[in-house]
Amino acid sequence: MRLVALVAVGGLTLAASACGEKPTENGSTAASPTGKAYTACMVTDQGGLDDKSFNASAWKGLENAKAKNPAIQIKNVQSKTEADYEPNLNGFVQQKCDFVLAVGGLMSTALEKVAKANPNQQFGIVDAGSTLPNVHTMQYRTEQAAFLAGYLAGGMTKSGKVATYGGMKIPPVTIFMDGYADGVAEYNKVKSKTVQVLGWNKAKQTGTFTEDFDAPDKGKAKSDAFVAQGADIILPVAGKTGTGTASAAKASGGKYSVIWVDQDGCVSNAENCPVFLTTIVKNVTDAVTDAVVKGAGGEDLKAPYVGTLANNGVSLAPFHDFEDKVPAELKAEIDKLKADIIAGTINVNSPAAPK
Repeated sequence: MRLVALVAVGGLTLAASACGEKPTENGSTAASPTGKAYTACMVTDQGGLDDKSFNASAWKGLENAKAKNPAIQIKNVQSKTEADYEPNLNGFVQQKCDFVLAVGGLMSTALEKVAKANPNQQFGIVDAGSTLPNVHTMQYRTEQAAFLAGYLAGGMTKSGKVATYGGMKIPPVTIFMDGYADGVAEYNKVKSKTVQVLGWNKAKQTGTFTEDFDAPDKGKAKSDAFVAQGADIILPVAGKTGTGTASAAKASGGKYSVIWVDQDGCVSNAENCPVFLTTIVKNVTDAVTDAVVKGAGGEDLKAPYVGTLANNGVSLAPFHDFEDKVPAELKAEIDKLKADIIAGTINVNSPAAPK
């Protein structure tokens, strides 16, 4: 989930200048170990750089890479619609970027096309797989951390109803919803409870979606409907759209709380920290930093990355304002569940999990 002051750079227009936005950069002309600068260029999806979610996490990864190696130059261009993806990717190829990063599963089709046409160009993508040798993939077993969040929600709800909705019905979204629903089901089984999950049916793979990652008003509308049905904890998996849920929860004066995704909400969306029970963290930042630093050092990027609870690629964020409200017994149960998932004693699955 967005950061930093960006400097617009003249002359960095894309081949299709009407698509997306003018690239911005934050780089250095220092020499790399190979004698030249290394340029890492990122294309956002529709949520934009300040989505307080995975686009912001990826950009932070590029910033961290530059901090580690001043020879690394970084640029980004923000996509407004899906039609922007291909020209934005091609634009960075034409600018001869060393590493071109596509952020989000929605960009998979465009990336595959551009990567096939440019086999000597190094690409990377967050939240999608690829068999192409010039594409470094970064995917996440998000259902593992979401399972813990679902169990937490089951233990914290007072109404007996929790909810979730997504921005679009795509694997990087539904994987959160699957794990969340399974975690609630586990709580019900262990405690002989009947907590309901509104907004997602894992067995049928059907649920509630806004069809937008950049529409806070739509997020608020979905949340209002869930609250009217009795939900007191809501998980939005919808990028900036979810900020509508967070703001409405804060305005409700404690009527309901929110579980955030991707970046710790109390860091990325600090103004709404009081409503965040926790965040299902997807550690995009470190994976991107590692890939760019390795690429700049001349290392091979063919091996895919899969983030799990075991390698800290996914996790639950601290409880922050809820630290004293979550019972010690419930915390201990979640810690045990995490250990069991890592050990393989509990197997958490989703049709959307990386293969």
